[in-house]
Amino acid sequence: MRAILLNPGPVSISEGVRRAAVASDLCHREGEYFDLQDRVRGKLTDVYQLDSACWVAVMLGGSGTTALEAMVTSLLPREARLLVLENGVYGERLSRLAEIHGVDYEPLRHGWPDAWDLPRVAAALASKAFTHVAAVHHETTTGRLNPVAELAQICARHGARLLLDAVASFGAEDIPFDSPALLACAATANKCLHGIPGVCFVLLRRPDLDLAVTPPRSLTLDLTLWARHQQQRSTPFTPPVNALLALDQALSELQHAGGWKARHAGYHRLAEEVARQLEALGVEALLPASASSCVLRAWRIPPGHDYQQVHDGLKRRGFVIYGGQGHLASGMFRISTMGDIGHYDMERLLVALQDVFSSTPG
Repeated sequence: MRAILLNPGPVSISEGVRRAAVASDLCHREGEYFDLQDRVRGKLTDVYQLDSACWVAVMLGGSGTTALEAMVTSLLPREARLLVLENGVYGERLSRLAEIHGVDYEPLRHGWPDAWDLPRVAAALASKAFTHVAAVHHETTTGRLNPVAELAQICARHGARLLLDAVASFGAEDIPFDSPALLACAATANKCLHGIPGVCFVLLRRPDLDLAVTPPRSLTLDLTLWARHQQQRSTPFTPPVNALLALDQALSELQHAGGWKARHAGYHRLAEEVARQLEALGVEALLPASASSCVLRAWRIPPGHDYQQVHDGLKRRGFVIYGGQGHLASGMFRISTMGDIGHYDMERLLVALQDVFSSTPG
């Protein structure tokens, strides 16, 4: 019985992706590797049917945070003033990245379970004190799906450019690529795309590469360096070859399954199955379903239970869940419906939830 990962990445992968990751030994200086690199970059822009003459995917080795750091350090000029929207751990991480790299920034703080106050955002941008905004699309701290389309409209109205953390939404949620305010979005292979950890990427319009800061703030995180080499069928440093092999297969599987809209529908259906079972067992959602991403929902731990008991009970039955973070750690847990999760897996999960929450520890 395989373990099913219900944490928000890395995810349970298909046998096809698993085999692809170890199918070949490729030298990253040979034509076979550059064919792979070109193919994956093209498939990444195809996920949202972007015009490859306008948009470019720049790939790096590392986690989703690597892509975020590359985006922030490469695309914010030294005279930029950044407004960071915070309503969870990952919004706060964007502020930390700005702080570490000496970017002039100001956080617009919200409570972790809270929605963005868009009138406050609009007022801040109307002051013309900010040139850029950084925000998280799917804040996995609570499972909240932040309204980035509305945010992009506000940014466009006030002449600010948007840097988007789409790490936990790319491939399953709608992203406003048609907005002129969207400067770039950062994402990773090992979440909604169902790849393995090791490769991340930033999507941006080709002309916006010319806006990159000079001289660069970093060597290995310089998006223009990576983009220039990738456009010339080269690579500046050793890339995560096996992770690209896996991502190539994962992207083919995504396309075969109907693309991001089909994946969104599939995630939503599984999340609803979990929700019906948990609500029948008296487990309360942290946020309403309408405020949550299709990818992940957060749940309050009911009286008579604690996180460790819930986690261990589900793990014994073959499922790995996630706890809360920070001040929410003791009172909630999270279940993600990403990854290669089939009908039989869901049947087992619903039984496991029944077993764990219908019994009292002790």
